[in-house]
Amino acid sequence: MKVKQLLVTSIFCFSIIGTSLMVTALDTPTYAQESHTDVGEIVFDGEYEAGIFDPEKPGNKVDPGPTPNTTGDLRIDFVPKLSFGKNKISKKDTVYPANAQLFLGDTGPRGNFIQVSDYRPNRSGWSLQVRQETQFKNNNTLNNELKGAMISFDKSWVNSTRDLSQAPSVSKDIIKIDNIGETYNLAEAKNNMGKGTWSIEFGASEENSNAMPNTLSPAIGPDGKPLLDPNFENKPIYQNSAVTLSIPGATKIDPVPYQTVLTWIISELP
Repeated sequence: MKVKQLLVTSIFCFSIIGTSLMVTALDTPTYAQESHTDVGEIVFDGEYEAGIFDPEKPGNKVDPGPTPNTTGDLRIDFVPKLSFGKNKISKKDTVYPANAQLFLGDTGPRGNFIQVSDYRPNRSGWSLQVRQETQFKNNNTLNNELKGAMISFDKSWVNSTRDLSQAPSVSKDIIKIDNIGETYNLAEAKNNMGKGTWSIEFGASEENSNAMPNTLSPAIGPDGKPLLDPNFENKPIYQNSAVTLSIPGATKIDPVPYQTVLTWIISELP
C-alpha cells in the first residue's frame, strides 16, 4: 500500500499598530495521517537513527524544542516553525527574512530545515512536498487578506551521515509559493536512494563544512542591540535570507493577526 503522510502547521502574521509586522508559527500544530499496513518482516537499512540531528553536523543530536512529526518507517521527523520577526510596515514592496533555526544547548543557529527518515524494508523512493492552504487571512477585520503575500524557499541542500551519493535531489531554483493550494516539490528520492535520515536545509550558517554560502545574519533591534529569543535560553536571533516572506507595498494591513496554513507531505513513490 502506498504510504502518504501529511503534517499540517499554522503560521501567524501579526501587525503591531501602525509600526510593525510579525510572523511566527503556532506552537501546537495539528497532524493528519493516512493509515497503512505493512505485511512481513521489517529489516532496517543499518542503524535506526532516532531523534533530531544537526543539519550541518549530522552526527550530533540537537534539541529544537517541541516539534510536530509523523510516525512510521517513512516519516517527517521535523519541520520548521517559521517566524519572520518584527519589522516596520512599509508602503513599498518588502521582503522579510525568516528567523534562523535555534536550538537548546550549545548548537549554533542553522538555516531552516526539514528532517525526513526512511527505514522501510523496500527500495522504493519518496517525495517531500509543501502546500499553502490559504493566503494569510483574518476574517474579523476589514482588510482580511494579505493580498500578494508570498513565501519563498531558496538555496536548498541535503545532508546526512549517509553516503551523499545516495542523497535525494532538491530544487536548485527558488521555490515560490505563488499559487495558493498548489503542491510544490521540495525533495525527491528515486528508487534505492534517500535511505536513512536526511536534512533538507534552506540556507546555511558559516559553520557548515559543505561549502554552502552563509545566509545567516544577526537580528538587530531598533536600539541597535541584538534581539534575543527567550524560548531558546535568550540566545541571539539570526535571520535567514534563504527563506522569505514578500509583501507588496500596495497590500493593506490592519493591526490584527493574520493566519495561513502549510501542509507538509511525505509520500512513497511507486
